[in-house]
Amino acid sequence: MTFVLAIDQGTTSSRAILFDQDMKICGISQKEFTQHFPNSGWVEHNAFDLLNTTLETCRNVISDVGINPSEIAAIGITNQRETTIIWDKSTGQPIHNAIVWQDRRTSEMCETLRAGNHEDMVTATTGLLLDPYFSGTKVAWLLNNVDGARDRAKAGELLFGTVDSWLVWNLTGRKSHVTDATNAARTLLYDIHNGKWSDQICDLLDIPTCMLPTVMDSSADFGVVSDDVFGAEIPILGIAGDQQAATVGQACFEPGMLKSTYGTGCFALLNTGDTPVQSSNKMLTTIAYQLDGKPTYALEGSIFVAGAVVQWLRDGLKIIEHAGETQTLAESADPMQNVIIVPAFTGLGAPYWNADCRGATFGLTRNSG
Repeated sequence: MTFVLAIDQGTTSSRAILFDQDMKICGISQKEFTQHFPNSGWVEHNAFDLLNTTLETCRNVISDVGINPSEIAAIGITNQRETTIIWDKSTGQPIHNAIVWQDRRTSEMCETLRAGNHEDMVTATTGLLLDPYFSGTKVAWLLNNVDGARDRAKAGELLFGTVDSWLVWNLTGRKSHVTDATNAARTLLYDIHNGKWSDQICDLLDIPTCMLPTVMDSSADFGVVSDDVFGAEIPILGIAGDQQAATVGQACFEPGMLKSTYGTGCFALLNTGDTPVQSSNKMLTTIAYQLDGKPTYALEGSIFVAGAVVQWLRDGLKIIEHAGETQTLAESADPMQNVIIVPAFTGLGAPYWNADCRGATFGLTRNSG
């Protein structure tokens, strides 16, 4: 029997799922990692936490199911999107913590670009808006704020990647610097119409194109995992950003089919087929998946914080110990109190795109509790 190993590297945890040849789940391993909040509106991860928890969960599920790693026919990767990592090509050391997709530190940079009348060009090219959510301004921030980073990038010493690129580069023994079209489409640097990095936007943000990964189909040969990682050489044959992977997982293969996923945030994607549709309501135009060099497009509505509220209740306010307690609390609450929380902890996403908004609670009275 052969198996497929799925890696799900998310915003709050890494997970590995082992499927048999009938696509039955044989085992799951999951591990959380630390979130870092160095300033208001800033969110970071230690890039090695992302890698090490991924490796740990993969090894755990292989051990728990009791298979030989050589029985794994392929690995597929899905990942938190937009999160930005820059690392040294020679040493493999990141030059800074990963800047997470929720991070809002580049809001002023986006405002400056918008004031310079660049947003129409950026949207026409990438399908995205000028918002700190996307990778491009995060890359520019790192090159501007880490000593010597820009010169090193121009000299070809640094590599940029979203989380999928970082994982593949390490899993393949530093041989493959690649990404897929769905992740590239979330960087603010990728021309979704022509299928290549945009020289115009890279020049605008002063990002050397030599540091960018090679863009491939969502189903492709991304490289082979070194045998010293899991005990056997295993090909990586699929990559997609997490929301696009969910779109495929929900079998939204026809134009007009839509899925909505509730996780750290909430994301709705609508398949628009082989035609990129530009929204008049500030939805994002993106790539749902790409096969045989042909992209299938989607419209997306992005809400930054949904399930992350539960983590905040646990780790921030400490009013619960386990996520499951929220159901009991919700069922015991008096619905007539009409207390509303707006979880704009990292700004508002679609359709408002206001990076300066913050969370608020409305309707509190003496009876609230």
